[in-house]
Amino acid sequence: MDISSLNEKIRQESTFIDLMFSEIGKQIVGQKQMVEKLAIGLLCNGHILLEGVPGLAKTLAIKTLAQTMKAKFQRIQFTPDLLPADLIGTQIYNQKDGAFNIRKGPIFANFILADEINRSPAKVQSALLEAMQERQVTIGDQTFFLPEPFLVLATMNPIEQEGTYPLPEAQVDRFMLKVIITYPNREDELKIMRQNLNETEIKVNPIITPQDILKARGLVKEIYVDEKIEQYILDIVLATREPAKFGLTKIANLIAYGASPRATINLGLGVRALAFIRRRGYVIPEDVRTLAFDILRHRIAPTYEAEAEEKTSEHIIQEILNTIEAP
Repeated sequence: MDISSLNEKIRQESTFIDLMFSEIGKQIVGQKQMVEKLAIGLLCNGHILLEGVPGLAKTLAIKTLAQTMKAKFQRIQFTPDLLPADLIGTQIYNQKDGAFNIRKGPIFANFILADEINRSPAKVQSALLEAMQERQVTIGDQTFFLPEPFLVLATMNPIEQEGTYPLPEAQVDRFMLKVIITYPNREDELKIMRQNLNETEIKVNPIITPQDILKARGLVKEIYVDEKIEQYILDIVLATREPAKFGLTKIANLIAYGASPRATINLGLGVRALAFIRRRGYVIPEDVRTLAFDILRHRIAPTYEAEAEEKTSEHIIQEILNTIEAP
């Protein structure tokens, strides 16, 4: 493989990423990592879970990303009384025809903003599972395919427990990335304040089409990943399941169960997308370290001992990254 020609090809084909980030930057100040992770999900056909306290522009970032594309966007506010039919649609009896007609729900869009996803019970979450995994919806005895690209971008508030439900593990595993949003720094917050006190309306222009994204996904798969990088990814994921084999005996009793093969697949895809965003035709070890937390944090279940010692999945991932040698 000619890495230099591949590198040049990727450099030329990824120019739209800078344009997209520039448009998003009109609305979103700072939060570069969050925007980058949203783009990775878009390029990898992977759903994203954003977790952070209220007021950190989670919802605004997703809406702004959708505005940069000529695609259909739907915002669904998850509430305790939401029903599966409110999400995917239902059958309506037509008295005139004497037959049932299908009325499709808001999930038939390219971008789904599942706002405060943990406020709805398990029956609603189960209706979302088929859409997230199979990219299709079954209403009655009919199955409908969802448009391409189809992306679920969900938000969660970690500090509020009243009126919320824990997400099923099967559903959490279907999110490619779980991104933790933190507070902006002082300079960014000053810009945010000035921007919001200014009455001028900010217009975000659509600059890419769904076809551009589908083409970019094909290019992402061409990014070169060395065998040593592949082995490094495998070592990190396997260390979450059998830490003792990798000399991590001190965290062995902190892990109830480790990451699934979806973690390996998503980490392999994600590092390619990150290289594409950074306009490289090849993956470096730092790409793996950058994405490891977002890919793994929701796929590792800490034990009661870990909770007693106030050790989270992030502590476990950090220990693994510190121990396993990068190529």
